[in-house]
Parts: sequence; C-alpha cells; structure tokens
Amino acid sequence: MGLNIREIIPRKELQISDLKGKMVCVDAFNTLYQFLSTIRQPDGTPLMDNKKRITSHLSGIFYRNVNLLSDGIKLVYVFDGEAPDLKIKTYKKRKEARDIAKGKYESAKQEEDIEEMKRYSSQLLRLDDEMIEESKELLLALGIPVVQAPSEGEAEAAYLARHKSEVYASVSQDYDSLLFGAPKLVRNLTISRRKKTFSGYIEINPEIINLQDVFNKLEINLDQLICLGILVGTDYNPRGIPGIGQKRALEIVQKFKTPIRIFKEVEEKINNLPEEDKFDWKEIFELFHKPNVKNADFKFEEVNEKKIKEILVKEHDFSEERIERQLEKLRELKEKNKQKGLDKWF
Repeated sequence: MGLNIREIIPRKELQISDLKGKMVCVDAFNTLYQFLSTIRQPDGTPLMDNKKRITSHLSGIFYRNVNLLSDGIKLVYVFDGEAPDLKIKTYKKRKEARDIAKGKYESAKQEEDIEEMKRYSSQLLRLDDEMIEESKELLLALGIPVVQAPSEGEAEAAYLARHKSEVYASVSQDYDSLLFGAPKLVRNLTISRRKKTFSGYIEINPEIINLQDVFNKLEINLDQLICLGILVGTDYNPRGIPGIGQKRALEIVQKFKTPIRIFKEVEEKINNLPEEDKFDWKEIFELFHKPNVKNADFKFEEVNEKKIKEILVKEHDFSEERIERQLEKLRELKEKNKQKGLDKWF
C-alpha cells in the first residue's frame, strides 16, 4: 500500500553512476516484497527450490545487489522490528485482501487463465520469519550490513539518512519515508530496470526526491506534509478521507496551516467514516513526528563466498555456475578497490 502523493511530488531522474561511492539505507521489507511480487515464473507463481520453498526474495537479494555493489554503491539494509499497534488494522485488511485474491487465483487456475493467475498470485505472498532470517544471512554473506529497527524499517532508514553524515539517502518505493523526514529518497533502485507493458518494455530509471525541494515546491513544512499524508491515507489510515485526493489535501494544508486547524476543517468527514476506517489524527501524527528509532551502528564485512554458496546452491538449488559468474564480479570489485588503495601510496 503506502502513501500515494506521486502527482504532487517533485523528483529528478537519477543515473546509477550518480550513486557511485555513496551509502544508502534500504527499507528491507519494502524491497523484499518487491522481489516476491516481481520475480516470478511465467504463470505468476514465485521462484521455488526443489522442496517447493519460495526463493524469489533470495534471487532478488543476490542478483540485484551484486549489480549495485558492482556499480560502487554501498548498501545498508534496515529491517522492520515490532509494528506499531495502529498498523495491526492495516495487516488485518491486507490478510482479508489476500484471502479474496486466493479464491480468485484458484478460480483462474481451474480455468487455466494464465493472465488472471499472474494478476492474483502477486497478492498472495507474505514474508515469514524463515524468509526474513535467511534474507539477513544472505545479505551479511554479501558483506552488506543489516540494521534491526526497533519498529518501522523506513522510519529507521530515514533517521539514519538524517543523522549520519555518511548516509546519502534512504531507499524505498514508499513515499512514507518523506513523512519520517528522509532528506533524500531514492526510488526504483532495487527494482528491475525494464518493465513489461501492453505496448512492450519500458525503461525504469532510479529517481531521487529531495525533501527540501518538496517543501519549496509545495510551500509547506514537514508537519504540514505529515498532515497532507494523513488526509490522503497512510499505512495507519489506509483509506484516508474519501473525496480528498492529493491536490485537494495540499489546498487544505496550505490554507489552514496548523495541524489543529487542518483537522478541524475535516473533523465532520472523519466522524462520518465507517467505524473501521475512523482514525485519531493526533496518534498518527506522533508516529511520524516521533517514531521509535535508534542510532544504529554498522560496519562492512568481507564477502563470504562459502556462505553464499551454502545458502543458494546447497540449500536452495541455485545454479552454481550462475552464482560463480556473479561472485566473479565481486572479486573483480575487491581487486579494483585494493588497487585504488595501493595507488594512493604512489
């Protein structure tokens, strides 16, 4: 789900080379769900090993990150901790949606409707504890640091980008990162760079959103951006307020300025929402304004080739030849970095 304010947010296209030598904090759950929903077999089912265990997330972690590491980008993955109570309602709704999708997928399967199977299969998957732990293991084996957030991963990534000078940006597809105060948000970094459409394939390039540019263009501040997000709908109030889209929300925020006056203006609309969609704006505002985060430390370790092969080849039946070709890229990168270090002495 996530916050939808795409139409009003200024952004710039980014070349991968623009991130060379820079460190970014990746919203791990957001990225892993991308891998699960996009890395699939022709009938829409996820990749699996010989024991029918899902491996789409491992494939994404390995191949996509090897490419990014080869491009000279320093990655830190930030995992979700305990979800705020307010998000439990969202999880329940997602489960209901999965149950509906499951029924539609089974119907499509009986009718051998491949397109409909693809459509609904992506809505069925969820990350379980085993998938999360093996994702962490593989990342660490790749030499990529893992940070365990106390609560929301994207809030922690935004905090690190804001408070650690060595962190250039946070990486996520969700605009909620901006509400958590991420100074720079990079989108489309870990997804496939080609997307299939009805008219063929289109190129998808990374893009960067600078929070200060957002403030300047929309003529609002962070508190007002949080209010705008709540009006449109966040993970804590997914439906938002019906009838108030991105542009109307911006008009309200610009006119009434302060959170108290903004939500006084829409108080009647909130009160008229169905019981399951009603929300306390002050509670949501505080979650964005003062999220549960920590000043996490992390360090970059050497690539552990033996562990990578153990996880992917031995445990999950990946092709050893293909894994070896990718590991060669990392060896070349290590050699290049070593040579750079030597050159400094001469």
